[in-house]
Formats: sequence, structure tokens, C-alpha cells
Amino acid sequence: MGQSFCNVRLFCNSIWDTKLLYYNRLWCHFFWCHFFFFIMVDGRGPVALFSVWDYVVFVLIILGAAGIGLFQALRGRKETSSAEFLLGGRQMTAVPVAMSLTASFMSGITVIGTPAEAYRFGTAFWLFCFSYSIMSTVTAEVFVPLFYRLGITSTYEYLEMRFNKLIRVIGTSIWMNEFTHKPPYNTTLLSFSVTGLDLWGVLVATGTVCIIYCTLGGLKAVIWTDVFQMVIMLTGFVAVIARGAVLRGGLGRIWEDARQGGRLEAFDFDPDPLKRHTFWTIVVGGSLMWASIYSINQSQVQRYISCRTLTHAKMSLYVNMVGLWVTVSLAMLSGLTMYSVYKDCDPLSNGDVDTSDQLLPYLVMDILAAFPGIPGLFVAAAYSGTLSTVSSSINALVAVTVEDFLKPALPSLTERQVSWINMGLSVFFGGLCIGMAGVASLMGSVLQAALSIFGMISGPLLGIYILGMFFRCANSKGGLAGLITGLILTLWVGIGAQIYPPGPDKTLPLPLSTLGCTDIINATTVSPPALADSWYSLSYLYFCPVGTLTAMIVGIVVSAATGENFTTCPHVSRPVMSSLAVPLSPLRRL
Repeated sequence: MGQSFCNVRLFCNSIWDTKLLYYNRLWCHFFWCHFFFFIMVDGRGPVALFSVWDYVVFVLIILGAAGIGLFQALRGRKETSSAEFLLGGRQMTAVPVAMSLTASFMSGITVIGTPAEAYRFGTAFWLFCFSYSIMSTVTAEVFVPLFYRLGITSTYEYLEMRFNKLIRVIGTSIWMNEFTHKPPYNTTLLSFSVTGLDLWGVLVATGTVCIIYCTLGGLKAVIWTDVFQMVIMLTGFVAVIARGAVLRGGLGRIWEDARQGGRLEAFDFDPDPLKRHTFWTIVVGGSLMWASIYSINQSQVQRYISCRTLTHAKMSLYVNMVGLWVTVSLAMLSGLTMYSVYKDCDPLSNGDVDTSDQLLPYLVMDILAAFPGIPGLFVAAAYSGTLSTVSSSINALVAVTVEDFLKPALPSLTERQVSWINMGLSVFFGGLCIGMAGVASLMGSVLQAALSIFGMISGPLLGIYILGMFFRCANSKGGLAGLITGLILTLWVGIGAQIYPPGPDKTLPLPLSTLGCTDIINATTVSPPALADSWYSLSYLYFCPVGTLTAMIVGIVVSAATGENFTTCPHVSRPVMSSLAVPLSPLRRL
């Protein structure tokens, strides 16, 4: 590419030598030299920015998503009940709910983070397919029957039924704080700065789209929009893989490059809990972490309890499992494609991008810029994931606010008043998501940051649910002590790991090269602090197990010590393994 650029300069100078007009020479230098400067297919230096057609495709896809949401809103305009708004009238079927489940938690994280994971660390992340299988089975067979038969709207209603109102309020508040500070939306926006997008403009536009269809259409609009966004996201991955295969001479060449680069060595059975990714951290820690997301997280529970029958609710989890397999596989193949293209010139080491989360957007603009509209399709795929994540957050935040705070405080609210409150809160939380995305800073890798937060927050909450479901002796004092202790411990290790990140001997990044680069930018490195080799080096996938086990152990010990209700528990505390059809507690408000 450097030789081609020099040839263009010689061509432009030859125009001057032939005594053509001065402005022709200037035009030649401006157009051709800048054209080759911004489009370097070999990945050396800056890449092309968004074209007009990219913006057209991007806008059309976002408007298409909004149109689907508005159609669902208009279609169900006669149904204004709170159950219709928050749960789709409990008439949803398995397949759209499954696609929504996949899109809402995998999309924004997966599109940006997983390909970069494969590029830098290899295919160990592919082992999460085992975790997804375990998570889906446990959630479908244990948690879905409990929540579905209780007929609850907020997941945290169970905590009041089993323990007391204080634990319910604390649980709800912890989850709300997690979702209003969740990083994928913020980082997805910042990662695409390499495309030349106006980030604030896109931030406000996508946020406004979410607010409109969430406010008017409720959960039903969110689910059907997720279906469309899921298709767009998978299409974006396929476009990257197909173009990369053409450039590299086929998928076999990509696979061979990955093998030679050590990217295919996925199975590491080292039991060391300080190593970032091993078979055990992913299968054990990852399974528990994803179980905490799918089994008790309001955004997920709210979707599968919207199904028309328990069978549909269970089936949605198993179809979602297949969707997760497909999504993570395409993401990993995209990462291997990126490695094959850049194996001789790493854009991150060369200073062409600032963070690993910008690698895939950089690749898209590098290899797909010659096809007007295709980069726009891929960026729309990533933003479809963003829309899905934000819309699910808005709808879930509305549900817990109404069910856990407003209805208990204002029991005389009419159905019409609740409907207006639902719409007003959708606007409020949508604006809050836009504001948080605008002011939040990057938190390292988007993938690890998101999963770390989920583990830190959801781990102790999962421990309290398991404590209540399987241990009849547990009481409210034990539950409260376990929840607080588990949360303190996971926040300690999680925040410490962020301040003192583990060194390369624990994260094990694979080697990358800049030998093929034509424009090398020197970068300085900082040696990891001493604390990175101890407690703060614990694999982020073990944050959730630490919180879960701590909450359970402390809860049992404190319950035994206090003796309150040690032998007499509410009916709702019967272990689910003996009866999934849990009798309703008198505390439940019908």
C-alpha cells in the first residue's frame, strides 16, 4: 500500500511536469492522495470514514426498528392495562421471546467485545457454549416454574414473600443501580468513533427511538423490535466473515492463520482461579454468572413470564440457548477473520486504534468501505444491539419501579393512572440512559466490564434466591446479612481488579505483530502493580460464584445464630426441588 501511495504521488507530480493547470495538480493531490490515505485495505494507518450511503443504510435500519415498535403500539392501542404494557398481556410465544432474550443481553456486548476477545486471546470464549447450555437448563427447569406460577411481575416480589419488604427494596435498588450504570451502551458508542459518526447525534437519536416505541408499545413492541434487531446483528457478522474470507482466500486460510497464531487452543484445564479464562473459570464461573443473569434478572424474567403458557416459557429458554450458540460462534469467527487480516500488523499495537473495542469497527471500515452501505449495515447491527439492550432496560426499570415502589406506597392507584405512570417512567428512564451514556467513561474491555458488573451485582442476589428456595431454615436476618456481605465482597474484588488490573501472566494475551506495518507508532507500557498478582487477579468470571456462595453461607450461619423462624418458614419457602408449584404466600398482593 505504501508503494501504491508513492505511485499516486508520482502521478500527481507528473501532471505538474506536463505543465497542466496548477489547480489540476492540487485537485489530484487532494483527491487521490487523500483517498489512498484514508482507505488502506491492508490495515496500515487510518481507514475510510462513513459515506453517504452508509448513513442512509444506518438510518433506514434504525427507522425500521422504530417502525416495528410503533406498529405494535398502534396494533394494541385498545389494550391499556398495566399487564399489557409490562408483560404483553401474557400472550407471547416462545420464538420471539427467545430471540428477544438473546438480543437484549448478547447483542451490544457480543458485536463489539467477543471478536476482539478472539483476536487477542483466542477461542477459549467459545467454551461459553457449555455455560449457556447449563444456564438454560437450570433456568428453565428451576426458576421459570417458580416465577411463572407465582404470577408475579417483578422478580423481587419473591424476596418479600420469602423474607421481608426491606430485602425486596434493597434487591430492587441494587438491580436498578446496576442497569443505570451498565457500560455496553456507552462503550458501543465510543467504540464506533473510528467510523467518523457524530456520537452525540447518534446517542440522542437512538435514545429517542427507544423512548418512543417503549413508551407507546410496552414489552410487546420491545420484543418484536428485538427480533428485527437480532436478524440485523447476525447479518452484520456474516458480512464481515464473508468479505474476510474473500480477501484471505477462503475460510480454510483464516482457520490455518488462527492455528499458526495459537488462537485455536481453547481447552486449558489449569484449576488456577487467578487465570482469566480456563475451562473451569468459564464452565463453572461462567455458568453461574449467566444463570444469575437469566434466572433472576428482571429484564430476562419479564420476558419469559410474558409467555402464554409455562411450556412456551420453558421453550423460549431452550431456543434462546441455540441463539446464543449461533451468535457467539459468528462473533468468534469474526474475531478469527480479523486476526487473519491483521496478523502481520496489529492496529492496536500500531496505534491505529485506542482500545481493543475499536478493532472490529476499524476492520469494518477497512475491508468493507469499498462497498457503499455495507459498513452502515454493520454499524446498524451494533446499534441494533444497543437499542435492544436499552429498550429492555427501560421496560424492566418501569416494571420494578411501579411494582416494587409505587403500588405498595399508593395502593389506591387506578388502572388508568398506572398506565400513564408507565409511559411517563419510560420517558424518564430513557432520558436517564441517554444521560448516563453521555457522561460515562470507558471501563476497559466492554466485554469483561459488562460481565464483571453482572457478576458483582447479580452474584449476591442469586445467592439470596437460592437461599430462600432451597433452605427452609433461612430467615430475613440471615438473608439481609448474606446479601450485604456478598455484595461488599464482590465490590471489593471487582473494584480492586479495575484499579489494579491483572498482569499479562494472568490474562494471557496471545502475541501480535507489527512487522508488516508501514507506519509504526511507538507506545509506552506500564508494568502491572504488585497487587495484581493476588486477590485482585481473581478471574472476573468468579466474581459471581464468590458473591453467591458468600450470601448463602453467611445467610445460613446468621439464620442459625438468630434462630428467628428457624423451624417455621412461610409456605412460599418450600424447596422447588420438592414442589415447583409453590403455594402462594399470604403476603402476595393480588
